[in-house]
Amino acid sequence: MEGRAIMRWSRYLGAILGALTVSLGGCASVHNMPVNEPAHGSVVDQLHLNFKEEAADNDDMLLGLAFSGGGTRAAAFSFGVLSELDRISVPHANDKLIDRLDFISGVSGGSVTAAYYGLKKRAALADFRERFLLQNAEEGLDTTLSLATMGRALGGGINDQQGFTQWLDRNLFHGATYGQFREVGAPRVWINASDIYNRVPFVFGATSFTAICSDLTKFPLSNAVAASAAVPVAFAPIVVKAYPDTCTDPLPSWVTRAAADRHASPMLRSFASAILRYREGKVPYIKLLDGGLVDNYGLAGFTISRESSTTPYGPLTPQQAVKLRRSMFLVVDAKAGLSGNWVQSADGPNGVELVKAAIDTTIDASVGASFTAFERTMSDWQNALIKWRCGLSAADRKRYGAPAGWNCRDLKFFVGRLGFDQLDPARAAELGNVPTRFHLPQQQVDEVIAAGRDALRINPALRDFLKSM
Repeated sequence: MEGRAIMRWSRYLGAILGALTVSLGGCASVHNMPVNEPAHGSVVDQLHLNFKEEAADNDDMLLGLAFSGGGTRAAAFSFGVLSELDRISVPHANDKLIDRLDFISGVSGGSVTAAYYGLKKRAALADFRERFLLQNAEEGLDTTLSLATMGRALGGGINDQQGFTQWLDRNLFHGATYGQFREVGAPRVWINASDIYNRVPFVFGATSFTAICSDLTKFPLSNAVAASAAVPVAFAPIVVKAYPDTCTDPLPSWVTRAAADRHASPMLRSFASAILRYREGKVPYIKLLDGGLVDNYGLAGFTISRESSTTPYGPLTPQQAVKLRRSMFLVVDAKAGLSGNWVQSADGPNGVELVKAAIDTTIDASVGASFTAFERTMSDWQNALIKWRCGLSAADRKRYGAPAGWNCRDLKFFVGRLGFDQLDPARAAELGNVPTRFHLPQQQVDEVIAAGRDALRINPALRDFLKSM
């Protein structure tokens, strides 16, 4: 009886929403057309397959950053962290920590910083504040849910991708595509969105684009960032098309194995199942929204890369794994504080507040689990690497470039989180109240940038990492 009642209520709710859509917005709907192109020839050869680009002979460090979502606030906070990395020297070397950065993962607002730094490198530190953080990236967008915008909201989303995408391209990326990341080298950049049908992360990277037989090197950076930042209701889903009949590259062997493995982690199995559906043509149009819906830290991509590996050292090469001595991954978390006064009375929240609260709840619920899973993954990986390194024969050590006096156990991983809550409580409360918009006053921008610098400077993981070297 209960199940039938729920089904009846779902049908009634659908009918009501459909009627509202017609009455408020006519028959029009808001949707986006895919811009990704089918691949010609081998997909695999065009994309990054290894986590880390080929390292210099003396590169014994792996440094990664994950930038959370949160609009311009998140972009400014992550920019502050990058700026401070440019001030910290690598012990016993002549370069700065930022010069050793291997990997950046970005979500929503954090993806803007990640993509721009990945494209421009140090030059991004000179002009990102003026070119993005102090600008109004909401220009030309409808940013509120009201009677005037309700019809479009119910028709798919208040805004299509054109406004924000074109603004990003005009002000930051100027037609740049993913292929330009390879041209300029490290760090490797992952931009994260959410596949809302399969309910898994969609990482703009080798695995996803190999599965859909599409050419990532030609995909516009502005579109990837717009997908990562497409907040539900405010934006209609960004659409990526699968071309399963246009390529013959096999999927990695782990995909089929993980999809069928009842003992695989839920994250890995769900992701592998989605990848199979792409290739099998079961999901011809992949609908993407804000990456924070399933992973607001942008950690799932790396966790999956490691869990899917069939070797103790993957996603590194054996040579990189032998050289490695220290690794540090920092999560830059621009999480918002609690907001709203509707808990002070029996009534509320209203419709607009309810939509925002539902989205915020979804995003916040993902972060704790993803960080815990990531910490466990990194700890297990460190142990697996040490065991593998210490089991190498003399011939293998020579082949993989182990230097004289090499200690197989000289390997330490450090994982840390940087957040407003780690600062002075009064300052943290003020920062937590900064809106998650793409338009902030200069004073707030500069306060958040300074917070990023300070949060990194006092971070225990960073201190321990530097002391260990």
